[in-house]
Amino acid sequence: MKKEYDFSKSVKNPYAKHLKRQVTLRLGVDVIDYFKNLSEQTGVPYQNLINLYLQDCAHSQKKLKLYWASK
Repeated sequence: MKKEYDFSKSVKNPYAKHLKRQVTLRLGVDVIDYFKNLSEQTGVPYQNLINLYLQDCAHSQKKLKLYWASK
């Protein structure tokens, strides 16, 4: 393995900007705390954990079951 590598001539990945999009999302404090604690346990950044969980939901086509209180 080299002691130093020269990345001055490297090319940016042209597909990288199509992989993720920045969005503003309001999440509950309890949700953020849950993923931050999980992040500390796993060493994976909490935003990546949230993305991985949502990807799993999307790929498995998981449906949320909502039960509304009757009046």
